[in-house]
Amino acid sequence: MSEPALLRTPLYEEHVRLGARMVPFAGWEMPLQYRGIIEEHMAVRKAAGMFDVSHMGRFEVRGPEAAAGLRRLCTYAVDRLAPGQGHYAFLCNEGGGILDDIYVFRLDRDRFLVVANAANAGKVRRWLEAHLPPGAGLIDRHRSTTMVAVQGPQAVAICSAALALSLGDLPRRGCMETAWAEGTLFASRTGYTGEDGVELVVEAEAGPALWRRLLAAGVVACGLGARDTLRLEAALPLYGQDIDEGVNPFELGLAFAVSLDDGAPFIGREALLRVREQGPQRLLACLRATERGIMRAGYPIYRGQDEVGKVTSGGYSPSLGTSIGMGFLPPPLAQPGTALTVGVRGRPLPVQVVPRPFYRPPRP
Repeated sequence: MSEPALLRTPLYEEHVRLGARMVPFAGWEMPLQYRGIIEEHMAVRKAAGMFDVSHMGRFEVRGPEAAAGLRRLCTYAVDRLAPGQGHYAFLCNEGGGILDDIYVFRLDRDRFLVVANAANAGKVRRWLEAHLPPGAGLIDRHRSTTMVAVQGPQAVAICSAALALSLGDLPRRGCMETAWAEGTLFASRTGYTGEDGVELVVEAEAGPALWRRLLAAGVVACGLGARDTLRLEAALPLYGQDIDEGVNPFELGLAFAVSLDDGAPFIGREALLRVREQGPQRLLACLRATERGIMRAGYPIYRGQDEVGKVTSGGYSPSLGTSIGMGFLPPPLAQPGTALTVGVRGRPLPVQVVPRPFYRPPRP
């Protein structure tokens, strides 16, 4: 039986034109790199880079019961967001395990945008369809729109000038909609790199024009390789590596995305209440190598001769010039300063638990 054909975003031809190395990712044909991962990584850290993130799920939830319906599904109190605000949240099962980590934006009183991971887009759509009340309609914007993330210390200024918009007025996690290119442009002050920046959504047919305008303004095209090294330096977990349905938000150290004290019911609330009361049995820790060697996902973590965990995400940090990784550890071992080793191809690599994030952008 043949494999299903890979999907392509509205920017596929733009990637090919730029000579991108294309690879399969979550059912899509996506650019891994253009100029090189390290060069693209540093473009984001020093100025501005952009990523085609059109493969991520985008679902509009609208209607008089949209706010209440989403609150029933999300760990965060998204019904309390004001129009123009967004927040990170989780969709959980009854046991508190994470179905997906999402971003929810309130566009107006009865209209929300839910952004989901590419690999989970179908699962999230089915979950929303099964659990939203009749007064909350679901519109799938996944294939009808283009989404571009522009990240870096100069990203907001460059986008504002190139698009003739006042994006600098958006607060962190804020969002807006405006007329653009005979359609609508959505912009949010969010991202997945640890840098300032914006994420932009336009109609699919307007995507190439948006991409080319940003290229002409000096924004560097970046692929999945740099996106992964950037998010790892920011200690941002990735679904499928650091997150799955056997992980709960408290183990990730992301309690800020869980609202338990408003009393509102949501799927998984009782299980998460128990975790908060009893304390998580493990914590996602940040590991920094103290000698040469590269830790990768799946490598064992040791305390002496005892295996105490496994690396969930790992690689080389271009900004820090050493290997970094994340992995779940018993809480006593997840404290900064703990000395451990990671088995790298049969050789012990000394590492130290360090505070999150690994890299923090310098203040302007």
